Amino acid sequence: MTKKLRLGCSFQGEEDGKKVNNFLEMDRGEGVNDGFSGPGPNDSLIPGLIDDVALNCLAWVSGSDYAVLSCINKRFNKLINSGYLYGLRKQLGAVEHLVYMVCDPRGWVAFDPKINRWISLPKIPCDECFNHADKESLAVGCELLVFGRELMEFAIWKYSMICRGWVKCQEMNQPRCLFGSSSLGSIAIVAGGSDKYGNVLKSAELYDSSTGMWELLPNMHAPRRLCSGFFMDGKFYVIGGMSSTTVSLSCGEEYDLKTRSWRKIEGMYPYVNVGVQAPPLVAVVDNQLYAVEHLTNMVKKYDKERNTWNELGRLPVRADSSNGWGLAFKACGEQLLVVGGQRGPEGEAIVLSSWCPKSGISNGTIDWQVLGVKEHVGVFVYNCAVMGC
Repeated sequence: MTKKLRLGCSFQGEEDGKKVNNFLEMDRGEGVNDGFSGPGPNDSLIPGLIDDVALNCLAWVSGSDYAVLSCINKRFNKLINSGYLYGLRKQLGAVEHLVYMVCDPRGWVAFDPKINRWISLPKIPCDECFNHADKESLAVGCELLVFGRELMEFAIWKYSMICRGWVKCQEMNQPRCLFGSSSLGSIAIVAGGSDKYGNVLKSAELYDSSTGMWELLPNMHAPRRLCSGFFMDGKFYVIGGMSSTTVSLSCGEEYDLKTRSWRKIEGMYPYVNVGVQAPPLVAVVDNQLYAVEHLTNMVKKYDKERNTWNELGRLPVRADSSNGWGLAFKACGEQLLVVGGQRGPEGEAIVLSSWCPKSGISNGTIDWQVLGVKEHVGVFVYNCAVMGC
């Protein structure tokens, strides 16, 4: 008698919350011992539990422990590498967030807020030019994309949470840097930026992490670089930036994935770039848009109906000292996350502070809570991306 365990690999985008459709059939025949199936029909992932229950238990284990689980035996290794558990986690509402960042020459690290653990990622197997060039990052699905420039061309490397390694990502149809970007489930959109000749672009592209492919989208109304992107209410937005070296943009643009069209929104971001100011620091929590005004270190909330911004309170770190560069302002589940450097009696450190907008504001003060601290790494955050997986 043979028992079959079905493991799935499709777990992103429209498939969230559904049964996985692509299955890996694992025959567990009586008397078979291949190091994966186990010795017989009574074998299970966790002794004493049927596989359905065992899988549910494993889905609630911290994702940062999956690398350890994969080392238990061949069967666990195949389970982890199938990607099934990540889909099951979403179905069960067990999604966790990892904060990826680069803040010193040693490379990428990840922070798991749930268990207060720092994890070092393998080094990117890129050339030295990519290592030393400016980079941008984006988390989409279970992948971390890192955009940069190699000796001759732009390049994209991606780190997979499932495979736990770096591979070269397919290049965009129109390679670029200094673009606005954001992700929604298994897809991401990049918009604007500059090509390798310095031309400011108004093109946009959609990346599908389930296929690894890029698709050109209709052009925006205006070219822009040094802009920021975000998803809100199921639509993609890009705000801020500059259309040339001297012209700053206060308008925003909204892309509707259903109609495949852009809508220009005048005055959506009035805090125009000055000199070498960083792209807008923006984040969306519960479909509400928040931003940091660089010069005043104030957090503001966008009023969709009035197309205006309301002041909430101050950041826990300074953004004005470096024109907004060197710190990150991100959404992390239901919280706003600020990642920035601080100098103290024990030296320099990167501090992660969070605030849940649902908790409200007391006397014009935001109650920031320290999530984690990375010591002895300087005070400048070069890249940061938050992944929900």
